Amino acid sequence: MSDRIAAAEQIIAEDVASVREVCDYLSIGRADLYKQRSLGVANKPQVFGSLTPLVIDIFWRHRRRYGTRRIVDELKDQGIPAARRTVAKILKTQGLRAIQPKSFQPRTTESRHRLGYNPNLLLEEFTLHEINQLWVADITYVPLVGKRFAYLAMVMDRFSRRLIGWRFELSMTEELVLGALKDGVRIRRPPPGLIHHSDRGGQYAGKRFRATLRRSSIRQSMSRADDCYDNAFMESCFGTIKTELEMTEYENKEKATGELAEYFRYYNCDRKHSSLGYQTPLQFENNQPGPK
Repeated sequence: MSDRIAAAEQIIAEDVASVREVCDYLSIGRADLYKQRSLGVANKPQVFGSLTPLVIDIFWRHRRRYGTRRIVDELKDQGIPAARRTVAKILKTQGLRAIQPKSFQPRTTESRHRLGYNPNLLLEEFTLHEINQLWVADITYVPLVGKRFAYLAMVMDRFSRRLIGWRFELSMTEELVLGALKDGVRIRRPPPGLIHHSDRGGQYAGKRFRATLRRSSIRQSMSRADDCYDNAFMESCFGTIKTELEMTEYENKEKATGELAEYFRYYNCDRKHSSLGYQTPLQFENNQPGPK
């Protein structure tokens, strides 16, 4: 009975069902639940106090990037049960507030070149069910002191959200995206049939880039003209990265490279993703059946 009451309290704390619905589902009398609550009131300050330093540690260890859901899940990994309401109250009491990603603002890529385009293979009907099935790629700018910019190219496995290749350079050339692609191919050695999806930028239409895709038996896919939502996942991902790094202006390329490298390791190995059931990309991949 005590286990069921504990489970009921956890579900009720998540605000996914009413007390009556939870008690009926778990075959618990509401009187038993309220009795157990009254017995536990005296222990609440003690529980609150013991959780506080743990919550603060997780919050700062993840540099304000974790809100209540991820903190609760990390406590669960440590074998410590906690309700979101309790964690939220601790954060509020301590004056702590997680970084909030900005809303996704789509942009349309200027892709006026004569190198040719590829069809959008994502319009075909298929289901993602394993790694190395779909890679998505894009480029974004990173501000440097003196009104200068550097450019970041990334390749990500869409199934696991794992970053598998990136390059950071002062110019936005074919070499930039080619380096990120080669990283992914070297690390993953994907089987034939993988789809590589990007926007219609000229860097992704270069001869060397396309030749590398052909040698690796990778199918190339591009967003439709003037349709900013075809590659919205990568656009949104860049927004998350810039928000969580609180990106302003870096003093130089070297300092930016170091911080990006540290963050990408964190992103793959330590950052829980709600879309992956609050697992990190690395955990998610390791929990998949078959060869890694």
